[in-house]
Amino acid sequence: MNYLGAREVDVVVIGAGQAGLSAAYHLRRTGLVPGHDFVVLDHAPRPGGAWQFRWPSLTYGKVHGMHALPGMELTGADDRRPSSEVIGEYFTAYEERFGLQVHRPVAVSAVREGEGGRLAVETSEGVWSTRALINATGTWDRPFWPRYRGQETFRGRQLHTADYPGPDEFAGQRVIVVGGGASGTQHLMEIAEVAAETTWVTRRPPVFREGPFDQDAGREAVARVEERVRRGLPPQSVVSVTGLPLNDAIRRARETGVLDRWPMFDRITPTGAAWDDGRTVEADVILWATGFRAAIDHLAPLRLREPGGGIRVEGTRAVRDARVHLVGYGPSASTIGANRAGRAAVREIRRLLDHEPALV
Repeated sequence: MNYLGAREVDVVVIGAGQAGLSAAYHLRRTGLVPGHDFVVLDHAPRPGGAWQFRWPSLTYGKVHGMHALPGMELTGADDRRPSSEVIGEYFTAYEERFGLQVHRPVAVSAVREGEGGRLAVETSEGVWSTRALINATGTWDRPFWPRYRGQETFRGRQLHTADYPGPDEFAGQRVIVVGGGASGTQHLMEIAEVAAETTWVTRRPPVFREGPFDQDAGREAVARVEERVRRGLPPQSVVSVTGLPLNDAIRRARETGVLDRWPMFDRITPTGAAWDDGRTVEADVILWATGFRAAIDHLAPLRLREPGGGIRVEGTRAVRDARVHLVGYGPSASTIGANRAGRAAVREIRRLLDHEPALV
């Protein structure tokens, strides 16, 4: 394919969440100039990454483990404010302080083999030709919706965590919450305060973690996710590795019966859900807190996926293409992990750029 007219840079960063901004910061620190040597593309309408889409009741005080971006602390935040506002303002200030010149809103449709050993990044603002790519697209754009028999017959409302508006819309309703992760339990505990009835359904019995999540436990969790990615398997969810922290709010919810868990239903009926043992639950709403998958479909033309369905990476580098780095993917899918991955990717890309002549 002829990409005549494509704009050329050394590095394209896709995504301006925690991982993308970390990578951009480190690119700038190595001497690369934003808008000239590298460009950051973000599909979102404003700064804030996926945080800008979080529900209003998720206040900053409820956010666990938000790690500051490199080079600039987040200080003085009001714990009572929505996390979407606090982190959105922080990311805005960060982009301005370091002059990162993020292009938005820009949709990336595909990354393909370009000319002269470069990659061609096809976007809504045209084509970028690059020597290296940092993919920091996260998961928010790809919510996972399970499929169950009878799902299309349900006469109530079905929505996903990605569309969760906060608890007030569920006042007086009967709600089934599906999913045993952190979002599912948070939704359930909020909704139970206003709903007529709630039912919690999970595929596996939830594992509640007693005691602090120390460095050893953290390293073990990261190693387990890393092993899957190294084998080319899709990353697991964080909770499937770490379990749910048994804090005071969860203890109260367990004592009051809010977190009484039911096994996964066998089918969905027009008015609720049913199990093969004869049990039924009537519902007005089914809320699918069933997680997200990595948003990497735009990389499909590069054929990076392994037979297991994931992209095999070493560090941050895609094994099938050394020009491509994935940050915020697999073991680096946390705020602190994203920071470290951004720095690691830039170090390796810098070595690539220093040892390869620019292709024009």
